[in-house]
Amino acid sequence: MNAPDFPDLSRRGFLAGTGALLVSFTVPALAQQAAPAAPAPAPAPAKTSPLPGSLADTPSLDAWIRVDADGSITVFTGKAELGQGTKTSLRQIAAEELEVEPAAIRLITADTALTPNEGYTAGSQTIQNSGTAIRYASAQVRQILVAKASDKLGVPVDQLKAQDGKIVGPNGASVGYGELVAADFLHVDAAADTRLKAPETYHASGKPFARVDIPAKVTGGEAFVQDMRLPGMVHARVVRPPSYSAKLTGFEEAAVKAMPGVVAVVHDGDFLAVVAKQEFQAVKAMRAMAATAKWQEQAALPDQDQIPPFLEKSVAEIGTVTSVGADSAPGAKTLEAQFTRAYQMHGSIGPSSAVAMVDNGLTTVWTHTQGVYPDRKAIAEMLGVLPEKVRCIHTEGSGCYGHNGADDAAADAALIAQALPGTPVRVQWMRDQEHLWEPYGPAMLTKASATLDANGNIVNWHYDLWSNNHGTRPGSAGSLIAGRLMARHFPPDTAKLQISPLGNGDRNAIPLYDVPNQRVNWHFVADMPVRVSALRGLGAYCNVFAIESFMDELALAANADRVEYRLRHLKDPRAKKVIEVAAEKFGWSNDPMPEGRGRGFAFAKYKNHAAYLAIALEADVDRDSGAIVLSHVVCAVDCGEAVAPDSIVSQTEGGILQSLSWTLYEAVHFNDTRILSPDWSAYPILRFSAVPDSVAVHVVDNPGSPYLGVAEAAQGPTAGAIANAFRHATGKRIHDLPYTRERVKAVLGV
Repeated sequence: MNAPDFPDLSRRGFLAGTGALLVSFTVPALAQQAAPAAPAPAPAPAKTSPLPGSLADTPSLDAWIRVDADGSITVFTGKAELGQGTKTSLRQIAAEELEVEPAAIRLITADTALTPNEGYTAGSQTIQNSGTAIRYASAQVRQILVAKASDKLGVPVDQLKAQDGKIVGPNGASVGYGELVAADFLHVDAAADTRLKAPETYHASGKPFARVDIPAKVTGGEAFVQDMRLPGMVHARVVRPPSYSAKLTGFEEAAVKAMPGVVAVVHDGDFLAVVAKQEFQAVKAMRAMAATAKWQEQAALPDQDQIPPFLEKSVAEIGTVTSVGADSAPGAKTLEAQFTRAYQMHGSIGPSSAVAMVDNGLTTVWTHTQGVYPDRKAIAEMLGVLPEKVRCIHTEGSGCYGHNGADDAAADAALIAQALPGTPVRVQWMRDQEHLWEPYGPAMLTKASATLDANGNIVNWHYDLWSNNHGTRPGSAGSLIAGRLMARHFPPDTAKLQISPLGNGDRNAIPLYDVPNQRVNWHFVADMPVRVSALRGLGAYCNVFAIESFMDELALAANADRVEYRLRHLKDPRAKKVIEVAAEKFGWSNDPMPEGRGRGFAFAKYKNHAAYLAIALEADVDRDSGAIVLSHVVCAVDCGEAVAPDSIVSQTEGGILQSLSWTLYEAVHFNDTRILSPDWSAYPILRFSAVPDSVAVHVVDNPGSPYLGVAEAAQGPTAGAIANAFRHATGKRIHDLPYTRERVKAVLGV
């Protein structure tokens, strides 16, 4: 895979040599590699209503849309393709409002030299924020083109329409988009009152389109950063310490440097790497260097079997997530329960990788980070240069969904490349490095208490959670492994309690159910004994698992059907709708089932402001082996207007299977010094043989309604449904994740 226009392409350079522009591009100065500082613009007049999506932060239309004199259209997004179909669905959104086919749209994704700064591609917000921005920007550009055509053709605006890259009027009069743009065209900000197309007129949005990112991935093509091979590129491998606190006390450099193909040994404090002309030469040099390296270690990790009490005694502060109504309420019955989640890893199938090159003082990094701008900031701090001296270009990675090793691999490559200016350096992690050094999903402890009235209705709800911060993404240079290991030693960022509508460890800790008296508290643990950060869904996975498990127990205590019990505690009609669709399509009933087989149900609205999702499933529990086997899974999901229904289905299916793997298999193991899960045998994941016989996803479309993020909606409900199916099948409740065979047999007394 070759980088486009390698090695130097700025947004300004991207425009050079093209035809007339629709608008003059405006990107923050730090996103331009060599642009002079511009004078501060005059304050914009106050807007009567906020701009939608990411337009609120980057209002200039020129940051999102470009039309050339030849009529070609380029769309820019600060979000990245992570396998969720972004490159296809964003084309559909732009094509819909610009009245062209999706294939006519050129899409440029996250690149600090070319695209808006949209932070991280995370939290299922790509369509919700970037898609909304592109939709409104595209609609306004279409309206501007129509107005320009009106002047050119002398035809009233209401007699013109956009069609296939032209503005068409009566009697066959038309003018192409490219004929309407001019160098002196006005620079404009987005207008909050831009009119969008009506859903009944759609030709692209909501229709099935083949994903543009799939062909190379399924044919072994050049699909990922791991596949990049640039002219003159060399290969690097990092020698990692054996544990977090290990200090390098010595190594033998001469023998390694004399090995065939080795071109450099890079040593900076506890950071140690080798570079060779060929990849396997680098691997052999790394192994030789690791064999000679000497490290001083110390025991610094807590007892893995005592994580819940460790979390309870390590609380730094307590934050109130919500407090509604009275602190307590009288009732007929009170139930309590405690749930836990182990540390879990991303387990990216493709170990992290990056390519970096230093040229004329500019460090360019091709990386599968989820945030090119934050990663650039952290790398620049690590290198001691201004941010504009670093360019990060998102390149898809084989393995993603959360803060895995992508940012760290980018930092490794950037640091090593400083020793070899003018030469592209490719860093590839090894499997054990990915498993041992990626940031894990934090362990959690939750406690729930609820009081029921005489009719079984919930009148009081208390929920407490204990957990670390779930987001330690860059951040500063101290959020990067290389930054921590360098002789300069950048310390990790201080962990802070952060309660916001987006949620962190507290994500989905507030149930959507209607309860008059609620208290939800986060007992924040600042000390992170193992490296942690954002794993898909953050706290939502464990919180929804706990809440939905507890809801089943409350339904049983109220002698109520578990689906009906949820419906009676909900006012939101869309929430009710997905529950009803999932139950109907599944064929939910209370009919007796064979011994060892159970039905499970769960529901959540992701983050309480993203997609609604309900799931029903059947599970068989084998007492002798402890195996839980899912046979039949049915899901209903409402993510607002469905831009790409096939992608919604794919994302939801993937989320269900990922949660199935987390729930039944995954837990990081460690002793008092080292992580003990370096490979797939020590960290088992879902195998093809354990995939359910059928997984049916039903999209509940809401044309004309705002986009709602969907990619992470399934994880929590799936875990809750599995837990409830196990309870239904066995009469026993497992309160601790994961539901390993050993844990199942212990609970069943086998």
